[in-house]
This record gives sequence, C-alpha cells and structure tokens, in this order.
Amino acid sequence: MGTASSLVSPGEVIEDAYGGGGGEACEIPVEVKPKARLLRSSFRRGPRVIGASFKSTASVDLEYAAEYDRLKKDYDIFRVSKNNEIASMQKKEAKLDKENKRLRAELQALQKTYQKILREKESALEAKYQAMERAATFEHDRDRVKRQFKIFRETKEKEIQDLLRAKRDLETKLQRLQAQGIQVYDPADSDSDDNRTDMTTTGTHCEYWSGGVLGSEPSMGSMMQLQQTFRGPEFAHSLIDVEGPFANVNRDDWDAAVASLLQVSPLVSQSLWSNTVRCYLMYSPETQAEVDVFLKETHKLQRFCEGLGHFYLNIYFPEDSASCYSSERKEEIEKSSVCVLFLKSFISRSVLEDCEEAFFKNPEARLFLIYHRTVDREPPSALAREFIEKVTKADKANKAKVIDHCGDPEEGAYKTFTQLEKIIKQELFGYENLDFENKDSGIEDDPSSHEEEDFGDVLWDMHDEQEQIEAFQQASKSTCQLGFEKYIERLNDMVAAPPPIPPLLVSGGPGSGKSLLLSKWIELQQKRSPNTLILYHFVGRPLSTSSEPVLIIKRLTVKLLQHSWSISALSMDPLKILEEFPRWLERLSARHQGNIIIIIDSIDQIQQAERHMKWLIDPLPVNVRVIVSVNVETCPQAWRLWPTLHLDPLSPKDVKSVINAECLSAEIKLTKEQEKKLERHCRSATTCNALYVTLLAKMITGIKTAWDIDRIIQLCFQCQDTVSLYRLVLRAVQETLTAERDKELMKEIVCLVCASHNGVSESELLEMHPDLTSPVLASLLHKLQSMCMITYGCGIIKFQHLQAWEAVRLEYMDEEQHSTSMYREKLIKYFSQQLSQDRVTWRGADELPWLFQQQEEKQKLHRSLLNLFVSQNLYKRGHFSELLSYWQFVGKDKSSMAAEYFDSLKHYEKNCEGEDSMTRLADLYETLGRFLKDLGLLSQAVAPLQRSLEIRETALDPDHPSVAHSLHQLAGVYVQWKKFGNAEQLYKQALEISDNAFGSDHTRVARELDSLAMLYQKQNKYEQADKLRKRSLKIRQKSARQKGNMYGFTLLRRRALQLEELTLGNDTADNAKTLNELGVLYYLQNNLETAKMFLTRSLEMRQRVLGPDHPDCAQSLNNLAAIYNEKKENEKAEELYESALDIRRRALSPDHPSLAYTIKHLAVLYKRRGKLDKAVPLYELTVEIRQKSFGPQHPSVATALVNLAVLYCQVKKHKEALPLYERALKVYEDSLGRSHPRVGETLKNLAVLSYEEGDFEKAAELYKRAMEIKEAEPSLVCGKAPSRHSSADTISLRNALHPNVHIDVGHR
Repeated sequence: MGTASSLVSPGEVIEDAYGGGGGEACEIPVEVKPKARLLRSSFRRGPRVIGASFKSTASVDLEYAAEYDRLKKDYDIFRVSKNNEIASMQKKEAKLDKENKRLRAELQALQKTYQKILREKESALEAKYQAMERAATFEHDRDRVKRQFKIFRETKEKEIQDLLRAKRDLETKLQRLQAQGIQVYDPADSDSDDNRTDMTTTGTHCEYWSGGVLGSEPSMGSMMQLQQTFRGPEFAHSLIDVEGPFANVNRDDWDAAVASLLQVSPLVSQSLWSNTVRCYLMYSPETQAEVDVFLKETHKLQRFCEGLGHFYLNIYFPEDSASCYSSERKEEIEKSSVCVLFLKSFISRSVLEDCEEAFFKNPEARLFLIYHRTVDREPPSALAREFIEKVTKADKANKAKVIDHCGDPEEGAYKTFTQLEKIIKQELFGYENLDFENKDSGIEDDPSSHEEEDFGDVLWDMHDEQEQIEAFQQASKSTCQLGFEKYIERLNDMVAAPPPIPPLLVSGGPGSGKSLLLSKWIELQQKRSPNTLILYHFVGRPLSTSSEPVLIIKRLTVKLLQHSWSISALSMDPLKILEEFPRWLERLSARHQGNIIIIIDSIDQIQQAERHMKWLIDPLPVNVRVIVSVNVETCPQAWRLWPTLHLDPLSPKDVKSVINAECLSAEIKLTKEQEKKLERHCRSATTCNALYVTLLAKMITGIKTAWDIDRIIQLCFQCQDTVSLYRLVLRAVQETLTAERDKELMKEIVCLVCASHNGVSESELLEMHPDLTSPVLASLLHKLQSMCMITYGCGIIKFQHLQAWEAVRLEYMDEEQHSTSMYREKLIKYFSQQLSQDRVTWRGADELPWLFQQQEEKQKLHRSLLNLFVSQNLYKRGHFSELLSYWQFVGKDKSSMAAEYFDSLKHYEKNCEGEDSMTRLADLYETLGRFLKDLGLLSQAVAPLQRSLEIRETALDPDHPSVAHSLHQLAGVYVQWKKFGNAEQLYKQALEISDNAFGSDHTRVARELDSLAMLYQKQNKYEQADKLRKRSLKIRQKSARQKGNMYGFTLLRRRALQLEELTLGNDTADNAKTLNELGVLYYLQNNLETAKMFLTRSLEMRQRVLGPDHPDCAQSLNNLAAIYNEKKENEKAEELYESALDIRRRALSPDHPSLAYTIKHLAVLYKRRGKLDKAVPLYELTVEIRQKSFGPQHPSVATALVNLAVLYCQVKKHKEALPLYERALKVYEDSLGRSHPRVGETLKNLAVLSYEEGDFEKAAELYKRAMEIKEAEPSLVCGKAPSRHSSADTISLRNALHPNVHIDVGHR
C-alpha cells in the first residue's frame, strides 16, 4: 500500500479515458509515501481516473511534502513541551521522596517513644502488683511468724527447763561417783561413733568437737578432750578396708555396682497378677445365700481398687459346671490374689480340689479366707472341723483366716466382705490406717502422695511401667530358644566392640523372634554384668500408648534421672523431652561407672520413628550402647547402614524341635509322614519364621475339636503366612464352642480389643455384657491365650502379636461396613456411662478421648476434655503430649485452652460445698497451674496455683502439709519465671511447714531442701546450695535405712530370690559363695536372722567342701561375727573374729587387706569389751600393715598411729604415746596441710597428753593452735576437707543403707 502499484492489481484491464485502445497495465516502480490524510481524501473523491498524467501526481506529492513539514514541526514542538513537563514532574517526585523519608523517620521515632512509654507503663504496673503482692505476703508472714514464734518460744522454754533439770541430775550423780573414786567409762558410746575418742581430766572444761572427714577415711577415732572419760581408739574406714560388702572389691568398684542394684523401677505390687485384685470364690449350694449377698457388696471394693489404679475381679465356678472347667480353675487359682471359701457342713470334690490347689500345695502363695457357718447349739460337722484343722496346721506363714459365724446369712456375708476388705487394704496394698474416708491429717498413707514424693515433680505412669515389666517377663519366661546361642554371642561381641559405634540393628521378618531374643539377652546381661544399666522398651501395636514416642523418651529419661537422685528438673514439654534426652544420656554416662545399654524393640512401629528418634543418628557416648529391632520391610533407609544382626529363617532342625516340643507337652505323637509333610511345608520365607511354626504346633496340639490331626495339618497347609494361620485359629476356637451365644461373645471380645486404644479388661467385659458369666469368660480367654492370640498387660487384654490384630480385623471387621466404628461406639457408650456416674478412672481417661478422636467427633471430644477429672487423670499420669494432641485436634490453641479450663473450674467451684469438695477443687486448680506452667504460660499459671493455695489454707489449715505442696508448686513457677526472690520465700515457707508436720528427717523436707539448693545454684550461691544438698542427702539416706523404702532394697530382695534358686543344688564352692552373698543381701535389708541362716549355711558348706582352714571359711566366719556384733552378742562375735583371724594369719600374707580387715574389727571389739591388753598388739600390727600397704607418709598410717597412741594413753603408757602423736602430726601436716581438721584433732590430743605430763604451757600452746584450726574449719564446705583418696561423684549404697557394714562377699 506504500506504492502506486498497490492501487492496481496485476492483470487488471485499464481503460483509456482518451479513447485509446485497451491493454494490460504495467507496474510503475515509483515509490510514494502517502499520508493518511491523502489516502482518505483520495478515497473520498471516488475512483481514480484511469490514464491520468504523472504531472498531477507530482503536484499532489508537493502538497504532501508541505503537509509533512508542518506536521513534523508540530511534532517537534509537542516533544519539547512534553520533555519539559517530564523534567518538571521528576523534580516534583524527588521533592516528594525527600519529604516522605523525613516523615517516615519521624514516624519511627514516634513508634520508639511509644514502645518505651508502653514498657515503662508495664514495668510500673508490674512493680505495683509486686508491691501489693509483697505487702499481702508480708502481712501473711507476720501473722504466721507471730504464731510460730509463740509455739517456738513455749517449746524451747520447756526444753531449756528439761535440760537444766537433767543437767542438775547428772551433776549430782557425777559428784557422787567421783566421791566414790569411780571412773566413768561407757564403751557403747565409743562403739556408736568412730569419730570421737574423748579423754579429759577432772575439773577442766572443754566443748564437744566433732572430727572432720577424710574422704574414704570417713572417721577418726583418736580425739582427746578434757574430761575423765576414756573412749578407746577405733579404726577409721580407711583404704585398707577393701572387703565389704563384696570381698576384695574396693570402694570404687562397689559404688560402680550400685547401678545394678538400682535398676530403678516403680514399686509394683508382686501380690497382684497383672494389676488386678483377683478374688477366687469357692462355695457349695449350702452357702449360696451368703455368696449372693457377698457379690452385691463387692462393687465397693471395685470402686476402691479403681481409685488406686487397679482392677477388682470375682472369679467363681458354680458347682454344677465346675467339672467342665478343670484347667481353667487351676489357671485362675494360680492368678488369684486371695481365695475365699464359704463353708458349712459339706465340701464337694471340686471345692476340695480347688482348696488343694489354692492353699495346701503352697500355703505361702496367697491369702486364704474361710467363712464357716455354724448352726446355733449344734456342733460343727466333722468334715468341716477336720478341714479347718488341716488348714490351721498347714498355715505356717499366717496366710489363712477363719470366720466362724452363727446367725443370719446376710450378716455372715457382710462379715466376710469386711474381712476381705481389710485383707486387701492391709495385706495387698500395705495400708496401716483403715480409715480411708475421713483423713484429717496430711500424713496419710496415700499411694499417690508416695508416688509424687518418690519422683519429685515428675509425673510418672505406673501402668505404662508395669506393662513394660510384664512384656519383658512374659518374653523372658518362654522356654523356646530357637537356636539363639549364635545370635547372643554376636550381640555380646557387638556390644563389646570399641567405641564409638552406632546403634545395633536387629532385623528380621514379622514373627521371627526379635522380641524373644532381646528378652533372653537382657536376662543374661543382668546376670553376667551386674554393673551395667539396662533400659528397655517394648513397643506395642501402632496407635497404642506404648508406641507414643514422647512417652517412650520420657520414660527412658526418668529411669536415667532416677540414678542421679534428682528427677525434678525434667521438662514436660514434648519437644523439650525429645531434645533433652541425648543431654541427659551424656551426663549420666559421664558419671556412671559401668556401661549403659538402651534397647527398643519394634522401633519401626513408633509413629514417625525417624523424626522422633533423631538422637540415634548422633554419636553416642563412649559407654552407651543402643540396640533396636525392626522388621526388614519397614526399616527406614537411613538406618540400614548401621551394624545389623539379621535373624535367619528357622532351619528344618529348629522347626522339628519346636513342633516336637509342643507335641511332647500335649502327649501327641506324629507319624513320620506327618513330620515330613510339616518339614516340607515350613520351607518358604513366610512359613519358616518362629511365630508361624509355634502357631502351627499349637494348632496341632491345642485345638480340641472334631477335626483330626490330618485335617488340621491339611487346613494349615492352606495358610501361607502368619495372618492367614491366625484366621484359621479364630475359626478353630469358635468351632470348639457349642453355644451360638458363646461364639458371638468370642467375636465380640476380640473385636472390642481390636477397636480399642490399649485393650479391654475382664471386669469391663463383664460390665458391658451382663449375660456373660465368669466361667464362660475364663474359658474363652484361656483358649485364646493358649493359642498365642491374646495376652495381658497391666490387667488389660491385648493381642499377643501384631499379626493377631490384623487377623481379627480381616476376619471379623471387614465383613460389615463400618464395623470398626460400631465397636468403638459400644466402647464410647460404656465409658461415657462411667463418666455420667462420676467414675473417672485411668481407663476411661485413656480410652474415651482417643475413641472420640478416631471417630472424628470433635464436639464430644471437646466436652470430654472439659471434664476436669479426665484431663487431671491424663496429666497426672504424665500423658501431657497426648492431652495436647487432643486439644490441637479440636482446633484450640494454648490461650483458648487455658481460658476454657478456667471457665470450667469457675462453674465447678459454684457447686462446691464441704471440705472434701473444696479439697478436690484445690487439686484441680493446682493441676491446671502445673499444666499451664508446662505449656510455658507462666503468667497465667500463677492465678490457679494461688487459688489452690487460698483454698487449702481456708479449708484445711495454714500449716497443713497440702499448703506446703501448693507453696512448692507456686515457687516452681516463679523459678521458671526468673523471680528468684519470690520463689525463695515460698520454698522456705514450704520447708517450714513440712518440717513442723513431718519432722526434720522426712523425705518431704529433703524435697524442699533440694528445691532450695537448685534455686541457690541458679543464683550462683554454691556454698549454700551445697550445704542444703548434703543435708537432703543425709535425710534420704537415713530414711532409706530406717524405713527400707529405697528402691535398692526391693531390687536386693529380687536378687536374693534369684540367688536362692541357685543354691538348690549340691554342695559346691560356687553354691557356698552364693549363700554368702545371700547373707550379705539380707544383712543390707536389716533381716539379720535370715542373713545369719545363710551365712551359717555358707560356713558349713565351705568347711565340708574346702576344709575348715580355707580362707573362704575365714570370710564366712568374719561375716557371721559381723552379724553377732550387730546384735550386740559380743562374746560370740569375738570368738568368730578370733577364728577368722587365726585362719587368715596362716593362709594370707602379713600385709593382706583381708587380714587387716579382721584385725581392725577384732581390735574394736576388744576395746569395746575393755580388753585393752589384747587390743594393743592388734593396733600395733595395724600400724605395720598400713605402712607396708600405703607407705609411711600416708594419712591412713597417721590415723593408725593416733589410734594406737590413744590406746597407750588409756593404759597409762604416756611416754610411748608421745612419739606416735608427734609422728602422726608430721604426716598429717605434710600430706593434708597445716590447717586440716585432722591436724587440729591431733594437736588437741597432744595438748591433753602434755597436760597429763604437767607441761601446762605447752598444753596451752597446742590447745590454742587446735582451736584456731577448729574456728577456721567452717570455711570449708560443711566442715569437710577435700580428700585425695575418694571419689566425690559416687555414693556408696553401703553408706546409704548401713554406715558400718562389716560384711564381705567374695568374688563371683
């Protein structure tokens, strides 16, 4: 369109206007640049005239050019104008930018000023609140101080009067004795304290001065003071004493062995089978009336046991059907805690069989209560009388109790119930006070209080721990070995490999025996390496409590911290628990003398195992080993690089041995053809694992149906994996049931277990199905358990293996739509009904919120969480992370959660009346405060804790122990809030109340001292913190000695029982050593008579096997002497010590530690009995032995020299004593320093000696120097000088349990 040719198309005919002939037009190559206006005008003028001249076209072009020039000029003017405008706009923009920056700077300055003013306002408000709080606290403290001072003044005035009166009496008696020329000498005093030997002259005065402590020489027996009392020298516990309580094991090795004795677990009642009080009832039709009334009353016991976290269950088999349940009866009797017999005149055969099994076979196994109904004015039947006499004769352990009743059956049933209630509370739960309803003091026997006392502020779930213990015990009791010897050796080698090594992986297919292997290995390790600390956890099925990662790590952390005597520093925040576990592990490993082994079975079943177990990837401490087991298919990829122990499929030999063992126990003989078929079948990867073969053997031997063995084998061959074989087991068990109702009940039971969170209990099944009887339930569970389908954990029925759970799901719960939801609704209905009856149990708290969450019923879950007692139950058992997950599921954050709890508490408070309800309200407020503190909402946590404190002070008493508990919790918030002044004041108030309520030696006082010590440590007040910690430690040690409530005692008892089983064989040296160790263990438990029995047996066996002159016989003699010494039978102890010394002098070298050990204690005994002439040569011999053992410049030699010098003074050999004192003084000064307390003690003794010799100036000079050292002594921490001979990091169990253990055990 830019050329003229564009106006004519090629081939177009152009007509000549001038009449020329037509022709074809040619393209004219002339380029024209027409403007838009030109084109428009040309189009406006109509069609172009064909054949016009080129001249007219040129004139047009000129016009166009003029137009173009004009337009170009206009454009240039327009461009210049716009450029000027743009420049102006840019100047304006720059100016606006500058103004904007200035305004922005001013805005920032104003914001900073605002924030500063806001902070000042908040600080002012905070200062105001603190001032008001201090004022209120001051008023409260002033009133309390007035009241306490009044009590203190009155008490002290009375004590002063008593002391003055006692002083006058003693002075009168002393003057009377001195007038008669009698010297005052009390050997019992010197025996009770190795620290002091006081020697003074008449008429002089000296204050009582306690000796210092020299590390592993904890006492010195050589101080003289100015009285006419002679207290003989006693040897210190020096480094020469290396025998006790384990022979030839030094003190550091003994401290290292403490860990094995303190494999700490909560104390689980051994009299309850799986957390259930099982009462087995035996009766005849004559006493049916009493049994009916008795069963109606037992719901009270059920509620009582529920409140303590246990189950209660009555088991009975009616007379008419008892013969059909013989095996079930035996099993139920074995599991029962107490058996009750209702007797009149007739005893049936089944009852006699039950009594034989329940009592006569093992009279000490369980409690036996007999209700005997008699008829007025009629003698009892001969059968009943003979039976009761037989029971009385067999009852050596006082386990049987008889109730004779003549009267109304209802009254007799009530008497029986009352007696049973007393037995359960006293014998099974250990209550001494039976007034459980009206507790008006804070020092009651409350298990929860003991639990919290034992574990500080850490919330511990006893049920989780018992479940783990039972899981380990059930696996370790299995007699099936499956060729584990090679795996155990490889595990030993891998654990013994030089560090650092990553975790050890035990892998295998499902059912390959990983849990069984680990349990067997743990059991062997505990026996072979007693100084190894072993922590284990067996993970259950997915989504159960045992597979919750935070609970697993918290449990392992608490068990670690129990070995440091302080577990209150553990955070409850789930993230912090996971983060801090490696640090706690590293700290304890640095302090622990032996190895630490952590075992987690089925770790791949943990939810998000790789994310929550990240600490496994980090390098482990040198003495820590971790063993985890996984399935091959589900093992995380990152873990496959670790050292691995893979469990191979069973060999044909192992398969045959497992099947033959089951057949042998069932007395079934397989044919050769059947054995070959089974061997050929068990060759694939899925049919040769341990679980499949075991289940196959039980199918052949354990199913009592119309099926013959060949048919059973044929049906089993159709099952190519464990799950399908479990499904066959379910069908086979159902086949053994005759009634259709029983078959439906069996399906109902396993489906309820499958649909629940952690399982269901027997009592819950009986309540949910009123038509289900005790015999039928017992029979069903017995069959399922015998077929490896179910097991028990903490009283709850669970599936024994994950494959069993899968089989039930496939067999019963996939056949109907929403069947899982249906069974969960049944459980929801049951536990909701419990809540409506105000029955808030640990089971309801565990199951109901979880069921609501699985059903995605957020509103119902929300309502259940707002049930304050449900949340309290979860929180107090340490399920903090679980509670948080429920709140997150309903879409609530921390603040809204706290607000809703506050509202619920306010609503509950409106309906509270009476002391009991107010006490529960205070508990709820305290739980909320602790919960908010763990959430990090410190400012919101103060209000509920203060409210709890106010309620307890008002409803109970300002000095009630519960008030101290509230003060302790409130102080904990202030510590976390960095308000140390407030926390210190509250801790001191709690300490004062606990001291007044429980006494200064109670563990509650120790708890407050520990808290104060931690507070002082945070403030860098290390000296004060150290004093409080040492005082707390003394209280705990004293409490352990007096009450025997230390965990070590329980484990000592368990170790003793294990050792007793080892002594049932023939007379051997090893059995004699075991008997000797048993004697030591019982001695540590303060059971002197039993210790004496075992030590006597050890001595007699050693004399028979080794001969009477063997050194091991001397060891037994020495230990027996220590027992008699403890019982104050000094004559017998002296005889035994002399016999032991005679043997050791002949058999051992003169400087042997065992010889020195016997010499030491015999010398002390001679001194105690006043036989100083016999004691002198022994003390002289001790000096020689110590010089040979440690060298002449050792402090232990100085101690022996001082002791000998004191003895010389007692026999008036002052000249021989002087060089000994001077030599001892030089050794002490050279080795310990001139300001050490031992130097002061020796100087004081030298002063007394100089005074006796008449050199008064020298005596005064020495005494003055001694007093200067004594006055400087408090500058040391607690008056104790540092020692170079002992480890400050270890606490000997020997010192914790018995400060003067003189027992040796021998190498094992």
